[in-house]
Amino acid sequence: MTSPRRPGRAFALPYRARYRFIVYSQDASTVLSLLLLALFLGLIVAPLASILGDMITVQIGDEARTQLQSDALTGHYLERVFASRVSHILFWRPLGNTLLISVAATVIAITLGTALGWLVARSDLPGRRWFATALIVPYMLPASTYALAWMTLFKNRTVGGQPGWVEAMGLTPPDWLAYGGLPTLVILSLHYTPFAILLVGNALRRIDSQMEEAARMLGASRMRIMRQIVLPLSRPALFSACLLIFADGVGEFSVPYILGLPVQFETLSTSLYRAIGTQQDGVAAVVAGVIMLIGVVTLGLDAWMMRETRRFATIGGKGMTERSHPLGRWKWPAFALAGLTFLLGVVLPLGALALSTVMKLPGRFTPENFTFDYWIGTGLHTVALRSGILLSPEFWNALGNSVRIVGAASLVAGLLGMLVGYAVVRSPLPLLGAALRQITFLPYLVPGIAFAAAFMALFAVPRGPLPALYGTPMILFLALIADQMPFASRTGIAAMTQLGREAEEAGRMSGAGWFQRMRHIVLPIQRGPMIAAVLMPFISGIKNVSLFVILAVPATDVLTTWALRLVDYNYQQAANAVVLMIALLSWAGTSLINRITKTGIAQGLES
Repeated sequence: MTSPRRPGRAFALPYRARYRFIVYSQDASTVLSLLLLALFLGLIVAPLASILGDMITVQIGDEARTQLQSDALTGHYLERVFASRVSHILFWRPLGNTLLISVAATVIAITLGTALGWLVARSDLPGRRWFATALIVPYMLPASTYALAWMTLFKNRTVGGQPGWVEAMGLTPPDWLAYGGLPTLVILSLHYTPFAILLVGNALRRIDSQMEEAARMLGASRMRIMRQIVLPLSRPALFSACLLIFADGVGEFSVPYILGLPVQFETLSTSLYRAIGTQQDGVAAVVAGVIMLIGVVTLGLDAWMMRETRRFATIGGKGMTERSHPLGRWKWPAFALAGLTFLLGVVLPLGALALSTVMKLPGRFTPENFTFDYWIGTGLHTVALRSGILLSPEFWNALGNSVRIVGAASLVAGLLGMLVGYAVVRSPLPLLGAALRQITFLPYLVPGIAFAAAFMALFAVPRGPLPALYGTPMILFLALIADQMPFASRTGIAAMTQLGREAEEAGRMSGAGWFQRMRHIVLPIQRGPMIAAVLMPFISGIKNVSLFVILAVPATDVLTTWALRLVDYNYQQAANAVVLMIALLSWAGTSLINRITKTGIAQGLES
């Protein structure tokens, strides 16, 4: 005999589900999460999906070559890139160059950066507090700064225009020294060394000196302490620095573009740029897909390594001590190493660029050869630049575009980052917050030039109600917002995690709506983090080359793309002047962040 069914029991679960749906749908954080999720599906996921689709569908103009209709499925582009007669030129040689340069630059930067990081973090290096900041300056400069400085010094007759300083002094640098793999390797190594100093130096600083002292009292040598204590504890930071430097090197565009193309030394990024320039959209999609895959795998390994970091945690707190290790007779050789790095990484490139902008002829240090024509001159004997950059309408147009586009995009990215942080922290649906967190992090996994190609693949043609955006400032604006969301969203999540609910609950109890609470309570409290969330994308955007070089046209040039056009015209002095202005803007932004947040980029290395 069956027991009587309790009234309403069969409807308990649906009722509970309906109740939760009503409660969640009335929660502002849930609505905000859904709106943000829809926005970033369109800004981030759709472009990446679009370029992956272009790899296997016939592009307009290739119908006759593939014998298929436009948008039909095809393996033509995959075969052309990986297994055709031109695949060696299109892909395999650029891939080999990319991996060789990225791996070698990583090894050199990590080796030098680890040594310098240890010197400024754990030794009695003379002037180590000053070096802790000075050695990080190259981190604030665009990589193109070093490429143009190298061209200024070593340019030879292979490229037209004025010669470099060395040739002007009577010596002709060979092509292998002036262009190609060697200078690209040297420049990227110097450019990434500060990144290694930051990551490894901070990790070394957090190691308790008591463990080293105990080992030394037990008779362990310095090399054994370094091998069995210091390096194992700093291994996660070392691996993370290696992976991040490698991933960034794979997507680097400006250095191989400036120094590699004169001798046909191509990397994946320049091969992608050439494919887009010759309207091989399917080939460009395949190359971009490979760059994206390398970035995803590399940074996926970094995420796994960060989880492994917990295995290397040491007990700290009040008992933790930090002692400077005496260098003894190695003190001044170590000082010379740090000084030489600063000389090669800061003084020489910036000095060469600055001097070149006030010289009529390179490498001639006579009074009559110095001039300010490339800054404020008029009636210059050049076709595309008739006046100095400060009197040139093109410069002010590029500067205006940089400030307007990058500034507006940074402001929107910072605000969206804070809203993402609020939605992730406050959302009653953990899966929704996790999805939002992961999607806003996706652009970090994709090198800039591949992400730009993805944006171009999606927005270069009309899509439903959206017109074609290529050639307009809007595509730069949207691309920069999406590209900077990893930094802005992580800043917002970190800030909102530290904000309790009490102030907002008090506002709700007093009758304030969600917009009022955000405007008068949440955002004013988070003013400092929000300013940082705006300024960090601004600094990155001002220096950005890879993202803009594909999406910008002459009418929408920013400073970085206009500088590259001047390089193409062989207007070396003018290009150098523009890069110096970019470096000045980047330094000013970094200083402003330090002042607002009352911290410094190298604070973790100072004692």
